[in-house]
Amino acid sequence: MPGMYSGLNARNAEVVAAFRAALVHQGLLAALIFAVLGATWLGLRAYSRAQGGTAAGDVTASRGGTADRGGPAEPAGRKVLAIGFGNLWLFDGLLQAQPQMALGLPALVIEPGAATSPHWVQHLINWAGTAWTYHPMQAGAAAVWIQVGLGIWLLAAPYGPLSRLAGLASAGWGLTVWVFGEAFGGIFAPGQSWAFGAPGAALIYVAAGALIALPDRAWRSRRLGRLTLAGLGLLLAGMAILQAWPGRGTWYGISHGQSGSLAGMALSMSQTPQPGFLSGWLLAFGTFDQAHGFAVNLIMTALLAATGGALLSGRPWLIRPALACFGALSLADWVLVQDLGFLGGLGTDPNSMIPFLLLAGGGYLALTRVAALPVPDPAASSADTAAASRATRARPAVVARQAGAATGWSVAAVGGACLVVLGAVPMAVAQASPNADPILAQSISGPAVQVDYPAPGFSLTDQNGRTVTLAGLRGKVVLLAFVDQGCATGCPPVGRELSQAVALLGASARNVTLAAIALPGTGRPPATGSARAGPDGLGPARRWLDLTGNAAQVSQVRRRYGVAPPGPGAATSDEARVFVIDPAGRVRAAYRTGSAEATAAIISSFAVLFADAARQALRAG
Repeated sequence: MPGMYSGLNARNAEVVAAFRAALVHQGLLAALIFAVLGATWLGLRAYSRAQGGTAAGDVTASRGGTADRGGPAEPAGRKVLAIGFGNLWLFDGLLQAQPQMALGLPALVIEPGAATSPHWVQHLINWAGTAWTYHPMQAGAAAVWIQVGLGIWLLAAPYGPLSRLAGLASAGWGLTVWVFGEAFGGIFAPGQSWAFGAPGAALIYVAAGALIALPDRAWRSRRLGRLTLAGLGLLLAGMAILQAWPGRGTWYGISHGQSGSLAGMALSMSQTPQPGFLSGWLLAFGTFDQAHGFAVNLIMTALLAATGGALLSGRPWLIRPALACFGALSLADWVLVQDLGFLGGLGTDPNSMIPFLLLAGGGYLALTRVAALPVPDPAASSADTAAASRATRARPAVVARQAGAATGWSVAAVGGACLVVLGAVPMAVAQASPNADPILAQSISGPAVQVDYPAPGFSLTDQNGRTVTLAGLRGKVVLLAFVDQGCATGCPPVGRELSQAVALLGASARNVTLAAIALPGTGRPPATGSARAGPDGLGPARRWLDLTGNAAQVSQVRRRYGVAPPGPGAATSDEARVFVIDPAGRVRAAYRTGSAEATAAIISSFAVLFADAARQALRAG
């Protein structure tokens, strides 16, 4: 998927350091958010007590427990989903904070996962992934805080509207991850199966979030449990058919020296970095499956089909043993095939088996442990009506007392929601920005070093045969590149980088000149007069000056600027030296640019870097 891969090593020290700094800065902001919320709550709590209200310490409340004054208890199935997926989001957020995640997620996780999908899926993933590759620090840190925030929100929110809103947010972010991060769970790619994670772990997060977001009345009937288990049963029956489909490499362990899909997966995962005992288990299972591939696939297919049929029946006596067998199968697959989901590289979640088990457990409890609807108390209803009337007359005081009476769990849940916003805002800004973060360019060229010395003069000829001197360019900022061929012919990639930089300057571009000193004998474009456009068609005001001369002249200029003589690895089309010269003729910055992986993100990043340097030079001159 062109444009997605950043072209940088995932462990690039410059980017890793910037990613850690972004996490630390946003972590301090997150701590400040919780501190402000806590201080506000304690103040309102003291005010509520002073007014004779009920303070948070006067009620008994816990996550998912009974609310104050005898409110309805949270249904057991819903509690399992909220606590289970809350912990999963927290764990996923911690995995997202791995140092190499900023650059590694698009290149090493998302791109390989979508590589076998249809072109329209790859195009969609590439469109979304562009924001990540252009802004790796912002996107990487944002994903951490969104997922940590969702986990805290789901775990802390007391049963009620705040908890339902957490479920809705979880479903929304899960859908985003499923589409853009998992390429629709790989359902459009060949060779996918339930054992490998189809239809995608994030889709199960979406289903759980949607269930959590349902109103209280939906959980007070067995119908929700039946529908949840029936939907899961239908999915497992479909996965059984997919597992049994001939020609997909599932029915043999090894054939013509080639491992079957299940054995191949286990053996490949055994080679990834992880504890030795886990690697040994994977290797042993892969070897066993090579010898007994037909039997292993038969058992897996039969258990999936039987579990799907039992769940579709809606009968608890049949569902209980089916879920026990399904649990054993899922845990075995999680360890022996999926390798716990997050080991051996840039794991972003524990894969699909644990979410499947949580969803199945929540659906079973929704079917078998249904709480009765609370009986309305007429006296309480009258009291509530009177309280509402008083609230209308003294709303600010009532709101303050109600906030003071909130539990610490509610305050923590609001803090989790704020963390989601803390991550979502910069991610939205990154998606809207068309220009890459300059950190990508700085990781190649090194940290920017500001200099200030007179630019060495030169007298060379341009592509039209006219003599050009540095003194003759006074009054303008000169972006001077040393390259191996003229940039009016499109010297990649520095030509695109500098051309885009000038385009970013807007009205200030009229005060900037692009000049390239090329090696002699590299060929010239035909002279076309002053109306010649640059390689990107930017017009005469932004056209390139392709400067060259004989070998002695060019070598002398290169030597004065400290540019290495032409040779292997020096000033080739993949590497160039760029100097920013202010209107007074002084060098203000110098860069080494170019990369063997001149992706759109890197080119855009250098363009931003050069545009910023040109603005500073304009102010300095």
